[in-house]
Amino acid sequence: MRRPLMIRGGRVLCFGAATPEVLDVRIGGDGRIDGIGPSLPDGDAEILAVDGQLVLPGLVDMHQHLDKSRTRALLDNPSGTLAGAAAAYRELAPSITKEQMIARARRTVEACSVHGTVAIRSHTNIDPQTGVRGVEAMVALREECAGHMRIQVVGHVTSGATSMLPESEAWLGQAIELGIDAIGGVPAFSSEPIALLKLLFDCAERSGLPLDMHIDEHLDAGRAMFGEIARMTKAYGMAGRVVAGHSSALSAMAPDEAKRTIDELRDAGVGIVTLPAANLFLQGRDADRLPPRGLTRVRELLAAGIPVAAASDNIQDPFVPTGTGDLLEIARWTLLAGQFGLSDLRQMFEMVSSVPAEMIGLGADWGIRKGARADLLIARADTIDDLVASGALERTVMIEGRAVSSTSTKLSRP
Repeated sequence: MRRPLMIRGGRVLCFGAATPEVLDVRIGGDGRIDGIGPSLPDGDAEILAVDGQLVLPGLVDMHQHLDKSRTRALLDNPSGTLAGAAAAYRELAPSITKEQMIARARRTVEACSVHGTVAIRSHTNIDPQTGVRGVEAMVALREECAGHMRIQVVGHVTSGATSMLPESEAWLGQAIELGIDAIGGVPAFSSEPIALLKLLFDCAERSGLPLDMHIDEHLDAGRAMFGEIARMTKAYGMAGRVVAGHSSALSAMAPDEAKRTIDELRDAGVGIVTLPAANLFLQGRDADRLPPRGLTRVRELLAAGIPVAAASDNIQDPFVPTGTGDLLEIARWTLLAGQFGLSDLRQMFEMVSSVPAEMIGLGADWGIRKGARADLLIARADTIDDLVASGALERTVMIEGRAVSSTSTKLSRP
């Protein structure tokens, strides 16, 4: 077992605290926090002096597509639309090997780690072109990267599989056997969207896994599925275990209809994830004036008390051709595209940290509190607001108390 480590002289954001405090954090040899307080005794601990930097829980990216990551240079999406991106990847998918998926995804995981992410949930294609090949690759990646990133794998029924219900049920069964962490899919792509939605709920009920689905990633209020999502979540007793990603169509509804829908989602216990990069890039391209942003009604959802996370979605592929893996950048995009205010920077931080940590079930194993894993972001910034607004040129990322990345020149180990 390693020597204990004492992080001394930092401004620490303890779990549930409104503001950071000057505290010491002691990490035991097992990589878990075993003490937090002012001027803790050194004992046998190694000392890490952080000179007034922020000591924060690591960031959580709860919606990525690691299996597609960094395929941008291999294909094209001339229309710039969701349908164009899906078609481009469908053509490429049969030729991609598990080894290639893992190699590209590993680069993205490393980039995310450098920027402060400690956990990623990856939506992984189940489709006629690849079956469960992507799931096999991402499960292998999950094990390979366990020392520096917590990865969850979602079995994501997409493309032509959405209209192949018997085959999709069999593929999901294989994915469950392989060890996926959640069940997902795109009901809006299906020729039988309600039937696919029920299939996903049935598989979740049988397996005991949560649901994390792509819901209404379009701007047609007339075919929105939010009411069915809320109804099934209640019927299956899955409050707090269902996540609706994107939910773009909510922004196309009239205000009164949107309010009723938001109330239904809140009462059913459905969480929402907004993906600003993809929605800004893909949505509203057919508008000849005043193109919409494509985001869901983030402010209204938050005001209603619904948990809302923000995440990267695709990184450098036909769906989103850019992406650094920096969740603080995603937080900034959410603030700007969602038209939040100057005082909302802290809320953006929670949308890439505590909210997604709760959504993906990290529970008491996340955050700066006694007994939790020491998965931390140490960053030089005056305040959390400043960190979100500006980023951090100096940052150190820890997994279980081990520094896995550091750009800081001022850390010292006396």
